Amino acid sequence: MGKTDNYKVVLQPGSDEIVEKKSRFIANVLSVSSVQEAEEQIATFQKKYWDARHNCYAFVIGSDFGTTRCSDNGEPSGTAGKPILEVIKGAGVTNVLIIVTRYFGGVLLGTGGLVRAYTKAAQAGLNAAMVGEMILGKRYHLTADYTLVNNIQYYLRQEGIPLENEVYTDKVEYDITVKMEDAKRVTQGLTQKTEGRIGIEEIEEGYFCF
Repeated sequence: MGKTDNYKVVLQPGSDEIVEKKSRFIANVLSVSSVQEAEEQIATFQKKYWDARHNCYAFVIGSDFGTTRCSDNGEPSGTAGKPILEVIKGAGVTNVLIIVTRYFGGVLLGTGGLVRAYTKAAQAGLNAAMVGEMILGKRYHLTADYTLVNNIQYYLRQEGIPLENEVYTDKVEYDITVKMEDAKRVTQGLTQKTEGRIGIEEIEEGYFCF
């Protein structure tokens, strides 16, 4: 993964279910930032759905998609965990856990049917979650006199950049987050609009959700 590759994360968890030949498949999609957090969530859901036949899952951790794990939890090998993992990879989402709980309906689905059902359930769960893209950018701290407020706000509104952490003391202070490709142009634009009378301090560089 290169320094400019964007990736997606779950901003709000989601849940959905499908029914396949009387079996219920309930998918829960969660944001997790470590293997330990994923394991804790898995334990929680196994407790919640203690009476289900299977609680199968897959998770991916890291902006490089470096840590992956999946479990068929008693289903035939390769019919549950791997299909869920493929859905995650296909969507380009990371730091995510998808657990698909199955309540058996009495009808055997066969290996092909299971793969399709777990894939469909994982996709439904992911569609129910809110997913956002993490993009490489920079965060700046701005300091200026009150006389410059209108100019600054007007310029940033035109650029579609929201003000964060606004502080009004003897001066005005804001934080802004800018996509990497726009950083130079925006900082130069702010300098021009204020005739160089704005303090622009870079706080951090990293991946942000815009």
